[in-house]
Amino acid sequence: MRIAWIGLGTMGAAMAAHLVHAGHGVVVSNRTKGREGPLVEIGAQWADTPAEAAAGATVAFTCVSDSPDVEHVVLGAGGVAERMAPGSVVVDCSTISPAMSRELAAALAARGIGAVDAPVSGGSEGAQKGTLTAFVGGEPEHVAIARPALEAFCTTLTHLGPAGAGQAAKAVNQVMIAGTYATLGEALVLGEREGLPMDALVAALSAGAARSWVLENRSGNVITDDYPLGFRLELHRKDLLIALAEAERLGVPMAVTELIAAQEAALIDAGLGGEDVSNLARLPRGRLG
Repeated sequence: MRIAWIGLGTMGAAMAAHLVHAGHGVVVSNRTKGREGPLVEIGAQWADTPAEAAAGATVAFTCVSDSPDVEHVVLGAGGVAERMAPGSVVVDCSTISPAMSRELAAALAARGIGAVDAPVSGGSEGAQKGTLTAFVGGEPEHVAIARPALEAFCTTLTHLGPAGAGQAAKAVNQVMIAGTYATLGEALVLGEREGLPMDALVAALSAGAARSWVLENRSGNVITDDYPLGFRLELHRKDLLIALAEAERLGVPMAVTELIAAQEAALIDAGLGGEDVSNLARLPRGRLG
């Protein structure tokens, strides 16, 4: 399959590499030049613009930071929609608002192009290993076209409904992990102050009801008080704001999520938004910076 890939960040570059290794013809494009080198070395092609990357593609993936970025690389000047043929499909693996996904799907449908929103979960580790989970929205026929490509880097694909459903599910996911990240820091700092052997504590917690991906993959950050990427805190807060906007629209109180979003805002204001989101542990340590 000929595939265009737009966005070569921490997640996107690894995901695109799996498509190359799976034997697909992949053309990549990225706003910041220079990140394409490792992909070109393994067989991908480079294009200067999203439109050039998408020419002749059956599927074009986008994996960028926020709603305006997706809108630009899909529908803006030089965007993928300029060169995609009717019957092709755009798959967005970014995390954006459900409303924007629905707007993009409508705009693409007017051109005869399908749209699938497929935000992913599993962190940079899952992207590297090809073990991500995708929350999928879109029409069944468009999901069917995208599925073989998504399977190159996802082990779980769940089709949850029409356009926007994948993004709604990702908002749910981000709310759930927000609480886990926040309490991970509080719990492990408490254990540390109690003088417990931290590695043994994490092993015990991982064998019981407290077990989670966050505990197993980010407890080391908290123990060492070092927060490399990962997943940037500032992007997680962006995701929480999407979830909070949806909750307000639907009349769902979200007091815990609002608190964590405020905690993340304090860390961002302290210049720490580029660290992994596990840096919420800085707050129970009383150390911003």
